[in-house]
Amino acid sequence: MYHKSSLYSWLFGVFLLFFFYIGEDVKPFTPGKAKEIVMSLQQPAVFCNMVGDWPALRWNTKYLSAVLDGKTIQFRLGLKTEDLVPQFETRCSYVEATLEEFLAWSCGEPSCPSGPFSCYEYSKYWAYADYKYIARIFEDKPEIFQDVRWSDFGFPGRSGKESTLWIGSEGANTPCHLDSYGCNLVLQVQGRKRWHLFPPGDTSFLYPTRIPYEESSIFSKVNVTNPDLRCFPEFRNTTAHVVTLSPGQVLLVPRHWWHYVESIDPITVSINSWIELDADHEARVEEAITRMLVCAIKSAENPSDGDLWLNPTEVEATSHEINLQYLNEAVSAYLRSQKASLSEQARPSSTAAEPRTSASCKRKRREADCQPEGCRLLTHESGFSAFKAEKPQEIPFGPHLIQVLPQPQETRLMGAAAVESDGGDLLHENEGGHLGKLHCTRKRLVTSNDRETPAHQMDADGSPNASQTALSTNDLLDCLVNPRVIGLVARLLLERTRV
Repeated sequence: MYHKSSLYSWLFGVFLLFFFYIGEDVKPFTPGKAKEIVMSLQQPAVFCNMVGDWPALRWNTKYLSAVLDGKTIQFRLGLKTEDLVPQFETRCSYVEATLEEFLAWSCGEPSCPSGPFSCYEYSKYWAYADYKYIARIFEDKPEIFQDVRWSDFGFPGRSGKESTLWIGSEGANTPCHLDSYGCNLVLQVQGRKRWHLFPPGDTSFLYPTRIPYEESSIFSKVNVTNPDLRCFPEFRNTTAHVVTLSPGQVLLVPRHWWHYVESIDPITVSINSWIELDADHEARVEEAITRMLVCAIKSAENPSDGDLWLNPTEVEATSHEINLQYLNEAVSAYLRSQKASLSEQARPSSTAAEPRTSASCKRKRREADCQPEGCRLLTHESGFSAFKAEKPQEIPFGPHLIQVLPQPQETRLMGAAAVESDGGDLLHENEGGHLGKLHCTRKRLVTSNDRETPAHQMDADGSPNASQTALSTNDLLDCLVNPRVIGLVARLLLERTRV
């Protein structure tokens, strides 16, 4: 017969064992609370201890290489140099390679003379398999989609099928840009990435441009890690939020936050999913207007002038008729959304089920013949979340939700002082010489008129050289498709539909 004290001790021990083995799987936020944070928080934050049981955490490059079993994917290659202008995708080279070949190259193993990476020294180049739709590259292994469980963040049914894979070497980066649609959840799987984020209010200080053109991406003309303050003096007014994302952490990038991302470890793997928002309806109208203007004006130029205005992620420059069709479809979707919203407000007791979330289509035209289901340009209507959470009275920041804080400006711009005073020589020295070869023989890709007048084209007093003052088509486009201008045009256009 047990004494009471012995029985209590035994029960307490069982409780501790239960807590140790079971309690560790208890997540700090319920799906409902996580979704409330995602949909209402207007600043970047890092979720911790939310994905410990996700099978996707084993998706390192060796595992993915075995799953892909020799299948090739496209890698973008750029130089590991400090230039004054962003290394846009039009300024990079591209190869098709297997993950085995990528791993061998990134480990410094000599490749065969005809191998895909044979023309690129690892010490000088980085490689990036970016924006890879998981639904596409694993189309023959759909069971792997369930390794990604965005349902833990309050999005039931969202898995790897609605996600994108990123695999890069040290130095691989995405130019600073903002996404027109939705907000972004990013899971870091292998290695670390450093994120430089800027709030929507900094847009004018980041010198936005739509050249090179890509649907839903607004680029910055500034190389935010090596800014040319002589050409872009307003960059001093930006407020950068910098965070290093480690494996097992999930970053929330709120709507319209600018971001520059770089891999800081030898190999990195991450998975993301764009979460649709009600505001995307109006954003798609703005994107349709932008596409129509850019395609119409740039297509009118001499195609042999060498201006690579269309990002490689865009398949082709669509015709004016198709662009007009996109615009009308976007306006119609917006009006239907407004009508549905008004009807919902008129029936406050309605308990209709939330629409199913489907694949977020950040770059829909990247692969025209193999887009995930529901990802047709500007016709995606049913995937916008109807969740409208009130802003929490108190954001639960702490060990499980880490606030991404601003970086002191003096720290950020310390290296930019030299650029401001004497940046011309560096830019002149690198101009045209920092682009890799494509299959060793292809011409270097150089955009001649897609940025501000560089420092080496200035007179001693800082004014542009007389020979460089002629305005280009891109100068006009920078003004016509500035986000503020497009926003105004979209509102005026939508007002006409109400008359």
